[in-house]
Amino acid sequence: MLYRSLGRTGLTVSEIGFGCASWWGQAAFSERDAQALVEAALAGGVTLFDTAPGYSGGGAEPRLGRALKGRDLSGLVIATKAGTRFENGRIVRDMSPQAIRTSVERSLERLGLTCLPLLQLHGPSVAELGPDLLEPLAGLKRQGLVTALGVTSFDPVVIDHATGRAEIDVVMVDYNVLRPERGALIARAAAAGQGVLAGMPLAMGHTGGQVLKLGSPRDIWYALRALKNHRAEIAAGARFGFLHRRADMTGAQAALAYVLDNPDVAAAVVGATRMSHLQDNLAASGLALPPGLAAAIRAAQDANPN
Repeated sequence: MLYRSLGRTGLTVSEIGFGCASWWGQAAFSERDAQALVEAALAGGVTLFDTAPGYSGGGAEPRLGRALKGRDLSGLVIATKAGTRFENGRIVRDMSPQAIRTSVERSLERLGLTCLPLLQLHGPSVAELGPDLLEPLAGLKRQGLVTALGVTSFDPVVIDHATGRAEIDVVMVDYNVLRPERGALIARAAAAGQGVLAGMPLAMGHTGGQVLKLGSPRDIWYALRALKNHRAEIAAGARFGFLHRRADMTGAQAALAYVLDNPDVAAAVVGATRMSHLQDNLAASGLALPPGLAAAIRAAQDANPN
């Protein structure tokens, strides 16, 4: 596993991060299997684990805490979020300073930490990224409850607004072969000293037609979510099927090599609920993006501009 600096935070992270969300945190997914994946990620050199109170119906963050219980966490960057939570069967959004503080306190308890290495605002609006919220967030850092502050958003307008702000140390964006235009945002954030995390680096498997592979309940769950929220990405992904027809690397590794070819990306955060998929992802660390593959990706992107 290779490691990269997370902007100006002073933190170093594995270039492959483990996303603790979605099916991984659902009660329907075996606790034993979920913990085995965390153990394998740790054994493979992963130091970045990303979760949130609202993920997996509220089950992901406490599950990660249980998986890490009793371990030496000093070398890990545990990233969680605030501003959204799962309550009474639905996602509740609250960016008020008091809600953020309460969220931090609960996350610390669930994760077994005294300080959160990285706290990210989960999908704030531009209007919310003002002094009324950012000053109390800076206070959390001064009090030693948080090491670094970030913003997670797949809205480029929000990330553009967060770029260069002194209070924001890290941004997480949706960066993958279907989102090359995020490269400009990433470059500006890195130039400002901010760390950049790439979310959805595998484009949710749409380059490999994952939505059509229905071999288990988890596959059906992911397919239904994709059909509800990401139909455009399903269609666009078909142009990148060549990623999965290589002899030198798998489709997932090719997709991750593309993301990590960008030196301004500190880590690609990707989830897994199958051990073979996790091992595949971990093996992508250090893989060079072949020039011919890079050219083929650019050609497919040019044929499908966003």
